Amino acid sequence: MRKYLKSIFSLLFLVSLLILPYLAFAQTTSSTQPQALTKLQTVAGAGYNINMTLPTIIGTIIRTALSLLGVIFIIVLIVAGFRWMTASGNEEKVTKASGSVKRAIIGLIIVVSAWAFWTFLLERLIIGTK
Repeated sequence: MRKYLKSIFSLLFLVSLLILPYLAFAQTTSSTQPQALTKLQTVAGAGYNINMTLPTIIGTIIRTALSLLGVIFIIVLIVAGFRWMTASGNEEKVTKASGSVKRAIIGLIIVVSAWAFWTFLLERLIIGTK
């Protein structure tokens, strides 16, 4: 019986933590669209723009590809770190995992520098100087 009460109270506590943000009485905006959605559209460029130019389309494709590569390298880094931690002192596994971590960090540095180069190129040369 104690086990059931403990699990019920744990469940009620977790549900109350999930419901708590909906009870916040924050000030709302007077616009018809929620402020969070407006900010999301501003930041993420949500929605489709039919009048896109070729440089904008190419920039979107390159930005998306670089973002995907960054996510892939972070996943590889996490998996390699997990393998390193679970190597149990096996030198061969530790060497493989540390090599994977080094390669993932190098790949992440390459992706971030490519993103920085592309952003500079896009802002200064393609769109024009500001």
